[in-house]
Amino acid sequence: MGAVVGAGIEATTVMLMGRTLYDEWAAYWPDSTDEPIASRFNAMPKYVVSSSLEKPEWNNTTVLTGSVEEVRRFKETVDGRIGMSGSATTVRWLLANGLLDELRLLVHPIVVGHGQRLFEETPTHKLTLAASAALSSGVLDLTYVPES
Repeated sequence: MGAVVGAGIEATTVMLMGRTLYDEWAAYWPDSTDEPIASRFNAMPKYVVSSSLEKPEWNNTTVLTGSVEEVRRFKETVDGRIGMSGSATTVRWLLANGLLDELRLLVHPIVVGHGQRLFEETPTHKLTLAASAALSSGVLDLTYVPES
C-alpha cells in the first residue's frame, strides 16, 4: 500500500484540502523529518477551501474561499494533477458541485462502527469504476469517475 500512496504523492502537482486537514497537516509537516514525504508536501503548492482561514502560515498555501466559480477557475489554472487526502467534507462539496474529476478510495478490510462517514448526508451521484486493484493486505484500491 505504501507504493500506491507514494506513487499518488509523486504524481500530484498541487494539494487541495479542507480546513480541518490543513490544520492537522500544518501542525505536523513543516517540522517533520518523515522524508521524503515531508520535503514533498512542504515544497508543493497547497490550496485550502475555507471560509474562515485568513492567513495560512504553512508555506506555499493559498486559501480558496469556497465559491464554485473560484474553485473551477483554480482547477483550470493547474498544470498537472490535483491531489487530496481525507477532507471528506470537501470531497462531498466538490462532488455535489460537479468539481470532482476522479475519486480514489483505499478500502481497508475492517469495520469501524463509528466516526465520520465519507458520504454521510450526500445525495446520489452515479460513478463509474475506472480502475481497481486488490493489494496483498486485502486493501482495495478503487478509482471512480462521475458519470457524464
